[in-house]
Parts: sequence; C-alpha cells; structure tokens
Amino acid sequence: MKYLCVIPARGGSKGIPQKNIKPLCGKPLIGYSIDTARKLFKDEDICVSTDDVEIAALVEQHCKLSVPFIRPDYLATDNSGTYDVLLHALDFYRNRGVDYDVVVLLQPTSPFRSYKHVEEAIALYSCCIDMVVSVKKSEANPYYNLFEEKDGFLRLSKPDSEIKFIRRQDAPEVYEYNGAVYVINVTSLRKESLNQFKKVVKYVMSQEDSLDLDTPFDWQMAEFIMNNRIGLYDKII
Repeated sequence: MKYLCVIPARGGSKGIPQKNIKPLCGKPLIGYSIDTARKLFKDEDICVSTDDVEIAALVEQHCKLSVPFIRPDYLATDNSGTYDVLLHALDFYRNRGVDYDVVVLLQPTSPFRSYKHVEEAIALYSCCIDMVVSVKKSEANPYYNLFEEKDGFLRLSKPDSEIKFIRRQDAPEVYEYNGAVYVINVTSLRKESLNQFKKVVKYVMSQEDSLDLDTPFDWQMAEFIMNNRIGLYDKII
C-alpha cells in the first residue's frame, strides 16, 4: 500500500494567531508533525497543505521540506473542511501520475503525538475498513453526566438506557476524537466524507498525549508539559 501523509496548515488561526509557525519550546509548532512524519515516510510522500506563503516559506527554509502547492482560496476559509483539503491533495498527486491507497492525516496542533503513535495506528489499518482514528477516553459520559435540554429542562443524553448508572465508572466507556492521527482508506474517502464512515477503528492515546492546541490556555499547558518532560529527561541522562 502506498501512503500519503498530509499535514494541513491553514494560515488564518484565530484562537492562537499564527499558531502553526509559532515557536513551542524553541521549535515551530508544525515542525513537530513534520519530524514525526519523517520517521515513517519519505519527504516526497509528505504533503504540507497550506494557503499561507509564510507557513510555506518556514517549512521550506526551516524544516527543509518542499511544499508542493499553495492551497487555493476556496479551501482556506473558516468553512473549509478537511474532506475537501484531502481530496485536493490526492488529486494534485493523481494529476502528476501518483496514486495513493491510504492517507495519514497529522494535524499540527497535536505536538505530543509521536511517530510510535502513528506507527501503532497504521498497524491497526486494513483495506477492509474506512479509517483508524486516534481517540482519548472521554471524561464526560452520555449515560451518566451529559445532558440535553428538552422542554426547558435538562435530560440525560442517554435516558433510555436499560441500566441507570449510579457511578460513572460503571457506565459504558465512551471515546472522543483527539485530532492527532487519522489513517484513511482513499477508496472510502472518494466515496464519502469522514463523518459518514461506518467502519472506523479506534486507537487510544493518553490524555496528556492527546492535548490539542486550540486556545492560549492549551498552549500554556503544552509548554508546561514539554518543559517538564525535558527536565525529567535531563535528570535521567
């Protein structure tokens, strides 16, 4: 199977301005994803898809990775979806005579996702499924402490469960996507969008490694965790 690793990096971040190229503990955020990808894929199979010339310049000059194209404006709006971005990248290579069987999507906002996480997720993939996706165990649970408003009152999201759970630990385990790793069947992707997939296999990551940078608070948490890990590593060495 032939794999294409796509790292999407839009320029118009509002929560953390210029977050994809902002230094995190001395390295541009997108550099963590590029370094992870390079441990598993050749440069020619790594595609940074960006609409921003500043991001493209940093990737080429700092990371020494060629950016194959600048994403068109219609794929650079707040409403642009990952599905269209992935198809655009796949079509770009197809038009140049290169077809891929699998897309590995690595979002730059997951700096604690390591190459081992990606490698383990890929090991769960087969052509019989639509996608392997990284998740974390959810602290909120629709059987226990997630509610919806109905007729002006809060009702448990899963009110019709046969068992009424007194303790959260007894409720069924639920998961949420953490945005770190997606291993996607290209045949499935060309038929329907990711949220329509039926055959999805989970790859579970820890809460800490699942940290997704979306707000300034997330960024502060990432710096704290990363600095502590560096300090611990120095003590061990």
